[in-house]
Amino acid sequence: MKILVGLSGGVDSAVCAYLLKKQGHDVTCAFMRNWDALANNDVLGNPTLDNDVCPQESDWMDAKSVADSLGLELLRVDFVKEYWDDVFMTFINEYKKGRTPNPDILCNKYIKFQSFFEFAKKQGFDWVATGHYAKVIHGETESFMYKADDDNKDQSYFLCQINKDALHHTLFPLGDIDKPEVRRIAMELNLTIATKKDSTGICFIGERNFRQFLKNYLPAKSGKIINIDTNEELGNHEGVLYYTIGQRKGLNIGGAGGPWFVVGKNVDTNELYVSSGEDNCWLKSTRCIVRGMNWLAEHDFTVMDCQAKFRYRQKDNQIQLHIIDQDTVECIYPNGIKAVTPGQEAVFYKDGLVLGGGVIDEVYQGDDDLFKKIIRERTSCQK
Repeated sequence: MKILVGLSGGVDSAVCAYLLKKQGHDVTCAFMRNWDALANNDVLGNPTLDNDVCPQESDWMDAKSVADSLGLELLRVDFVKEYWDDVFMTFINEYKKGRTPNPDILCNKYIKFQSFFEFAKKQGFDWVATGHYAKVIHGETESFMYKADDDNKDQSYFLCQINKDALHHTLFPLGDIDKPEVRRIAMELNLTIATKKDSTGICFIGERNFRQFLKNYLPAKSGKIINIDTNEELGNHEGVLYYTIGQRKGLNIGGAGGPWFVVGKNVDTNELYVSSGEDNCWLKSTRCIVRGMNWLAEHDFTVMDCQAKFRYRQKDNQIQLHIIDQDTVECIYPNGIKAVTPGQEAVFYKDGLVLGGGVIDEVYQGDDDLFKKIIRERTSCQK
């Protein structure tokens, strides 16, 4: 099989390439350049540098070192425009609406498993492969994604929006091994990146402060932080667009009691609503509407008991899934789940099988729209 491996400069993709070569496949690697830090320098300020080398260029050099060590050809492919149009601008536009998007999911959907996949097909490759921790089982006409064996590293949540055709031609060699084993293999191969730190955060932000980065695109507009339970003004925020539901850190109201959590925000009035305590009722919802569903497994049900994640690293939640139409579902969880946030992704599982995922659009407590309920309580307190 001719396989094109996405080589990022990290240890996971390096071991992915090694394992496929060891299995006897015809392997070529490709480094994706998705963000032009220098071109955006005037807008973003100085990019984070490491010994005067842009992090992306440092990753390129690491990828080149790995490819040379493994005796594999390394291509370099540019998706800067696609990333800007499909990932970055979607990210910014969602934040402008007061929502909290997930750029890693957008990157997988539009770049790694669309632009990169199409590039691989044009170059005559049969398969693409990445260092994601997930499992895929291929049938003759259809493929199914499952959680990785290493539950601590499972990344199926981030892969829920890739299209089924791409999945049918994708390999995830790390799906049945854990991270310590990946590190051990890299050390055994004497790869220069064997002990390289895992990348964290969003690639176009890097190690920079997230809020400071957003200010370049979403100008700061200070406003009131309000205790939704008492209507008391507790302080001032830097701009409601910078905060997300469930957020605890960075509120700068520690002296006013607490702990305080963001429970709502009003983009029109620029007000941020908080409530005290991890178990406050404003953090919990009991159902939500999810739109933009991408189904990775065929479904012939209208109602199903299954599991859901409403954010990465969250434990599996038992829910009842109701199909409204091909694009929309309703999730019901009567015992309540904290910080289910519009704009983030809901991903659905059935005993490890990834059914699909979509964007959380509306959040409710019973029959009551949670955000409207917060606004109504705020208005009631003002009377």
